[in-house]
Amino acid sequence: MASLTSRSVSVRSLISNEYLLSSHHLPKPNFVSTSNKTSSAKSAALCVKASLFSSPKQTTKDSTRPTKVQELYVYEINERDRGSPAYLRLSQKEINSLGDLVPFSNKLYSGNLEKRLGMTSGICVLIQHVPERNGDRYEAIYSFYFGDYGHLSVQGAYLTYEESYLAVTGGSGVFEGAYGQVKLQQIVFPFKLFYTFYLKGIPDLPRELLGTPVPPSPVVEPTLDAKACRPHAVIKNYTK
Repeated sequence: MASLTSRSVSVRSLISNEYLLSSHHLPKPNFVSTSNKTSSAKSAALCVKASLFSSPKQTTKDSTRPTKVQELYVYEINERDRGSPAYLRLSQKEINSLGDLVPFSNKLYSGNLEKRLGMTSGICVLIQHVPERNGDRYEAIYSFYFGDYGHLSVQGAYLTYEESYLAVTGGSGVFEGAYGQVKLQQIVFPFKLFYTFYLKGIPDLPRELLGTPVPPSPVVEPTLDAKACRPHAVIKNYTK
């Protein structure tokens, strides 16, 4: 009987020791407090907000973009041989009215009037007739074509009764990346206009396009050689 009792005690001791050992090696549960979860969610939300609203870093290309202002002078002359301008009276009113369209294309000469450069082409949308100024306000979208050198595009308000400033919206060829503005001087509406471009964002302009401009006046005319498009008085592959 004594032997049985001692065996029972030994078995109970063995089971108790095994339980303690196994309990000691069990992995502890990973409890995360509610406050920690809330803090993590707030941090994630702040990261997303920062990434959405932070301003992008300037690229190296933008930082090396030329900012020097270059002036370019050109004359736009309507020699009445292109059927331009065409007046499309979409308003169907007798006087110039909102919505009337004026597509046009004229010849382009250098500021010194010694070279034929190319042509202009575009369209004007009449925004407002201004009878007290004997003129109109248009929204103009058009381009200046310079043969192999490329082209410049402009957009903005064109006032037939005073000087206008339009935005340079871009270009191609040597004018790729150009921005800035252009001053339009109305000399004889709609036959003679003088432009002064203030260009930024491009390398130095070709010397052939530069020169001291002839002061604008109603009597200015291109040289006879430029009008006749003699080889020495045109740029290469000038736009006709």
